[in-house]
Amino acid sequence: MCDRAATVALQTSDHGPLCTIIKMTWLQQLKQRAKELESQTYALYLVCRHPGTPWHAKAVAACVVAYALSPIDLIPDFIPVLGYLDDLIIVPLGIALVIRLVPTVVMDECREEAARRLDSSGPRSWVAAAVIIAVWLMLAALSAWLIWRWLHPAHAATV
Repeated sequence: MCDRAATVALQTSDHGPLCTIIKMTWLQQLKQRAKELESQTYALYLVCRHPGTPWHAKAVAACVVAYALSPIDLIPDFIPVLGYLDDLIIVPLGIALVIRLVPTVVMDECREEAARRLDSSGPRSWVAAAVIIAVWLMLAALSAWLIWRWLHPAHAATV
């Protein structure tokens, strides 16, 4: 009898198939679920580029993809358990919203294309990564400048 945290794996030996129970910790299950979100996120990227997607669905999909691919999270991933919870709550909720906004035919087409592309080589877009990092750096610089102005109002008034 196995508990909810166990996964069954089938192996083949000389004497036939064997059933092995591999215990997965809760953290391992969270990591596995986060990995499964990769294909959904890539499908949303393709939804953004599909001509049959309504503009409002493209906007929401772009925000979800930007958050999912962003190196900066609300809760950093190196914090045990909590770091993955934002990826496993915010991103799936965004994906669910986009799925409701996008026509079924378009979503199915983009999922199939994402699965095909991920199986062949995986997405590699250094340009997209550079743009996302540049946007986050600009937002961080703007935030630092606004905080500096707020903390030093006398200096900002003389300039």
